[in-house]
Amino acid sequence: MTVSPPYRSRDFTPVPAHRRPHRTRRGVRVVVTDGASTLLFRDTDPGVPGSRWWMTPGGGMDPGETEPQTAVRELAEETGLVVEASALIGPVMRRVVVHGYSDQVCEQTEAFFVLRVSRFEVDTSAHTTDEQQTLVGHAWLPVQGLADQHDPVWPAGLAGLIANAADPATWPGDIGRVEESTVPVTRGPGWPTPYAGPASATPGGRTPS
Repeated sequence: MTVSPPYRSRDFTPVPAHRRPHRTRRGVRVVVTDGASTLLFRDTDPGVPGSRWWMTPGGGMDPGETEPQTAVRELAEETGLVVEASALIGPVMRRVVVHGYSDQVCEQTEAFFVLRVSRFEVDTSAHTTDEQQTLVGHAWLPVQGLADQHDPVWPAGLAGLIANAADPATWPGDIGRVEESTVPVTRGPGWPTPYAGPASATPGGRTPS
């Protein structure tokens, strides 16, 4: 797989699955929680009508950034919240995630941080053009009710990840390679089964296979 430079824009034009460009990058995600709830964005794939899932704030690293610097920047851009890097807990988890979308496949090496903060009013005015097209809402969802959400919550096991933030001995849990796709990626030996939440994000309610 060819490593691609950081990218900020897509045209979201669906292409046959086997012709999708493959891109790789490093990324950081931030689990924002007030203890009882966690802030999540509802994301979509414009090329897959009806696709919806919940995800944490975060994104790709810019050249020269450290992981905490990316976390701080992404939080400010996506939520309007400005914090110091010293407020971040972790990284509490690492993984390689494969996102198969209708227009591309993105393989991202990720670090997860946790931020404990009082609930605040989210400001999305700094969202990029792409985020304005794909993100259709946000909410503070109860941590204990994440498994009961109708739409998938990515990453899976988010409640456990929040709990592990209190135990530095578990950091950083490396869960290896996972897949979170609206259009599954054809896999060879050793590739994981795509995560399927309570409701599939694929057309017609099919579970990725």
